[in-house]
Amino acid sequence: MMEQVILVDKNDRQIGLMEKQAAHVTPHLHRAFSVFIFNSKGELLMQQRALSKYHSPGLWTNTCCSHPRDGETLAEATSRRLMEEMGMRCEMHEVYTFIYKAPVGQGLTEHEFDHVWIGRSDDTPKINREEVESWKYMNLNDLKNDIALHPELYTEWFKITFEEMTHHAELLGI
Repeated sequence: MMEQVILVDKNDRQIGLMEKQAAHVTPHLHRAFSVFIFNSKGELLMQQRALSKYHSPGLWTNTCCSHPRDGETLAEATSRRLMEEMGMRCEMHEVYTFIYKAPVGQGLTEHEFDHVWIGRSDDTPKINREEVESWKYMNLNDLKNDIALHPELYTEWFKITFEEMTHHAELLGI
């Protein structure tokens, strides 16, 4: 069965379903989430996307991200995907949302209503090699400098939301 995404309007109201790849070709606004996990040192757990991913392969990004399934809450979806990609669990909270539209290569465009979740954990990831090539923890100042020097190494959505995520992490005392 083809994976579907939840199509939404600009207020995040569900208006339909569409096959995931088709939603990235057209592109249609759809619901997504991005998870940012910090360790006790305030470092962000980064993942390098698997080289086999159909878009943005090998790029560095936030801890994990994906799309909720129809009928699945965002809390269920973020927990499921963190386990599927990084092999870990932790308490997370939604902190903000944003809408973006960005080309991601191969004629595909991400157009997402993205729910951003932040959590804390010192667990060592047990990565799923089909999803994740590598991982590392990074200090936010070092990460900001690296994005400025090497933007081509990072996913579009990560670069778009990095400053706002950093602001929210500071408000949370991370």
